[in-house]
Amino acid sequence: MTDQLISEQLVAKAREVVEANRAAARRIAVAESCTGGLVSAALTEIPGSSEVFEAGYVTYSNAAKISQLKVSEEVVETFGAVSVATAWAMARGALASSEADVAVAITGIAGPGGGTAQKPVGTVVFARAERDADPAKIVADQKFFNEKTRAGVRLQAALCALDLLLP
Repeated sequence: MTDQLISEQLVAKAREVVEANRAAARRIAVAESCTGGLVSAALTEIPGSSEVFEAGYVTYSNAAKISQLKVSEEVVETFGAVSVATAWAMARGALASSEADVAVAITGIAGPGGGTAQKPVGTVVFARAERDADPAKIVADQKFFNEKTRAGVRLQAALCALDLLLP
C-alpha cells in the first residue's frame, strides 16, 4: 500500500462524506486521537468542504481530551483513553465546542507499542454524536484492526470514522 493509494482511498471516502452531508445540509466535526488529524486532513482535501466541515480537534494526550473536549478526568481514569466512554465524551465535546450537527470521535492504539492484553495494538474505539438526537441513537463501537503497521491501523480507523459521518 503506497502513500498515494492511502491518500486516494481516504480522499474518495471523504468526498462521499462531504457530498452526502452537503445534500443533507449537515455540518460535521471530528475529534481525533490515534488518527492524529488524518480524518480532518482528508475532509479538507475536498474543494468546497468548508460548506460542511465545521471543526477538527486533535486531542492526542489525555490532558488535551480533558481541557479541549471537556472529557471528565474521572471517565479517562476509570475507563481509559481507549474506551467507549471516552470516545462518546469526545464526540459530545466536539459538538459542544462547535456548531456542528454531527461529530465523530476516534481513540485507539495505533502501535507499534502501547498495547496491553486487554487492549492490543489495533484496538480503536469510535463514537458518533448528533446534536439534539434521541439518546437511543447513540453510536459507539470498538474495533480491532489486524494491521501490521501504524499507518495501516490509522488508515483503517480513518476510513471507519468517515463511514460514521455518512447520513
